[in-house]
Amino acid sequence: MKDILSQVARDHGTPCYVYLMDQVRERVALVRAAFGNRFHVSYAVKANPNPGLLRRLRGVVDGLDVSSAGEVSRAIAAGWEPAELGFTGPGKTRDELQAAVDHGLGQVIVESLDEAELLAGIAERAQRRQRVLVRVTPTKVPRGFGLNMSGKPTQFGIDEEDLDVALRQITRLPHLEVGGLHIYSGTQCLNAAAIAENLQIFIEIFRRVCHAHDLTPQLLVFGSGIGIPYYEGDAPVDLAAVTDAVNPSLDALKAEPRFAATVLALETGRYLVGEAGYYLTSVIRTKRSRGTDIAICDGGMNHHLAATGHFGSIVRRNYRMFKVTGDDHGAGERAYDLVGPLCTTIDTLARQVAVGRLEAGDVIAVRGSGAYGLTASPVYFISHGPPREILVETVGGRVSTEDVSLLRPTETSEAKG
Repeated sequence: MKDILSQVARDHGTPCYVYLMDQVRERVALVRAAFGNRFHVSYAVKANPNPGLLRRLRGVVDGLDVSSAGEVSRAIAAGWEPAELGFTGPGKTRDELQAAVDHGLGQVIVESLDEAELLAGIAERAQRRQRVLVRVTPTKVPRGFGLNMSGKPTQFGIDEEDLDVALRQITRLPHLEVGGLHIYSGTQCLNAAAIAENLQIFIEIFRRVCHAHDLTPQLLVFGSGIGIPYYEGDAPVDLAAVTDAVNPSLDALKAEPRFAATVLALETGRYLVGEAGYYLTSVIRTKRSRGTDIAICDGGMNHHLAATGHFGSIVRRNYRMFKVTGDDHGAGERAYDLVGPLCTTIDTLARQVAVGRLEAGDVIAVRGSGAYGLTASPVYFISHGPPREILVETVGGRVSTEDVSLLRPTETSEAKG
């Protein structure tokens, strides 16, 4: 891994993101095998919308979850068929819903009665019938689940306790076809028991609602919520423990005549691409200030907001990272505050991280950077240029690299002069 990252840093410079496509394919295969192919796999584009990645995911995953008209356009440009896309999000505008109908998306996930009525009117004027899934927000999320979007006031979906009234009205809208249900109630969970319990809750809701409304669903979407280990001491999810608990329940659901032909889809993003990505940044200079060793790097919060702790973190902890250049001997003997180049004190990648002795030119790799990286960061802040994005994969038995950068320096920085 160090050899690959060192080569990328030499060939393409830093700061940059590195995505290992072989690892993404392996993770998708792992998910399919663990669930015994009971699920189709849907990739949540919001995790990483890089066009090069989206192109390579064709034929690897079964569909995409998109959350804006921009993601719709990007997916289609990457070769995806509109019928393979599902459009989620609580704030879809009239123009975005119009685009969804015009493109003929596979399904629009409606998250309120108001949205469903607006979409029905658009479909009527287009003389089309649009398939929709109704997003449900459960009343409860298991203890210890992580970041949850249910069991409290939320902008996402229709509250479970309000669903029966809303669904009756939605099913009466003549230009909408209710094709099934969608639940995504939490994310970034490392607790296998909580993930399994959450999926069991979904099954119970799907069964109850479909029987109550005599709905034979074409598609049921399960938001996985499976997290990845970002910090030292985090343990990866025991996926076997999840599937051992859930697979028999999935089989029981499919054994019921109502669900025999239903496609079950597992929606996930971070779990597929997060650990396959690294952020590389180089040390510009080091200094010692009032007893603290500081390494100033060429990238920071503007490229990787999450690593600086400003993307939903409650307690600030260092991402796992390591020195790519040189050796790691004596790594625990010297700890540094790693900061970026921005003119703000919050541009701090790590505090007191032990990465060995650092000098100007050393390269640091930040693990777990394949999801919610560049596009979740304030890249325009202070007008530093964006990082490159480099995709690495094995082609014909050889390791190949490709610059798949989403942004180019001229888009975010002024010419020097």
